[in-house]
Amino acid sequence: MPNWDEDSPTLRHNLTLILQQIADESDSRKPPTLELARNWQRTFMQGLMSQYPKYVGSFRGEQGLEITQVQIGPYWGVPAAGVARELQEFEQKLQVAVSSFDRVLPAGKELSREELNAVVDLCAWAHAEWIRIHPFANGNGRTARLWANFLAMRYGVPPFVRLRPRPDEGYEAAGIKAMRGQWEPTVRVFRRFLNRFLEDFG
Repeated sequence: MPNWDEDSPTLRHNLTLILQQIADESDSRKPPTLELARNWQRTFMQGLMSQYPKYVGSFRGEQGLEITQVQIGPYWGVPAAGVARELQEFEQKLQVAVSSFDRVLPAGKELSREELNAVVDLCAWAHAEWIRIHPFANGNGRTARLWANFLAMRYGVPPFVRLRPRPDEGYEAAGIKAMRGQWEPTVRVFRRFLNRFLEDFG
């Protein structure tokens, strides 16, 4: 059984299943919820070896993870006691943004350059906020990338953020800045990713 951090065929298979489900449901415009992200993490952890099964499907601060902290380089995620509050605010802001986008970008609409940039901005904000909060004990980067692709496909944009292996080309540096509350660097990285994706597959 592969380790949950290993770039294994099992993990890639699980992520592919999630991405396919997101694509199949993109036109239905499901609301973005915390439970959706929780289920993604449960799904991509299936068949992977974990020494800490309590980490699967649970946010930090919940039962068994009341004092679990996470650190990326020199930066800490939101303290466990504050994760629930931060996640609630994330969900509310994202649902307000999506509701606004849904009104002006109906399913099937061809996006203008300005609209495309706005969608990429939303993808970057959601990704960076998830990274800043770091609500799971493990799997936050994968979940953040799923959020980005969930939002992209909702508005007819291809899933341009690679799930595995972890992207490069400035992605890690942008993630460090996201830990400090700066989401704009992720916008620049994501626009490069999208341009590269369209060049390669467009």
